[in-house]
Amino acid sequence: MPSESPIGKGYVQVYTGNGKGKTTAALGLALRAAGHGLRTYIGQFMKGQHYGELEAVKLLKPYVTIQQYGRPGWVHVKRPPEEEDVRLARKGLEKARRVMLSGEYDIVVLDEITTAHHFGLILLPDLMSLIDSKPDGLELIITGRHAPPEVIAAADLVTEMVEVKHYFQKDVSARDGIER
Repeated sequence: MPSESPIGKGYVQVYTGNGKGKTTAALGLALRAAGHGLRTYIGQFMKGQHYGELEAVKLLKPYVTIQQYGRPGWVHVKRPPEEEDVRLARKGLEKARRVMLSGEYDIVVLDEITTAHHFGLILLPDLMSLIDSKPDGLELIITGRHAPPEVIAAADLVTEMVEVKHYFQKDVSARDGIER
């Protein structure tokens, strides 16, 4: 039976790797989709600080919605995650599941979710369950470093961003409108 979704069959895309551009690629897809009247939900894991995309998305309403599931500051991989970071990430995962199953969106972006998994905030079985429950007519975009092999295997498209050279190595700070 053909899908009634405006995109037809939806796929799972993963943007991973140590290079810059994973979130940017997902935001570019949301921008393109908005140009076709498609609705995108972006759930940002481990982010609670202000980024330029939060302001830009206001210009794309009602086509793009963005929410953050984190608090300002950084989660450190060399320390156990704090309870509040785990709580926010898991609350975000449940919100993302409800949104994905709501039928209100054509595309759902789970930004930095594989990084949240790597840092111990999201359990792999919970992430895989979400992927497995994706409706047929919805495109699911997963971003973040350290995508687990199980997520890569479940995906239909995987792009790895590879850092060849980065000006951060020359002590260039993150700039508004470019990195944040």
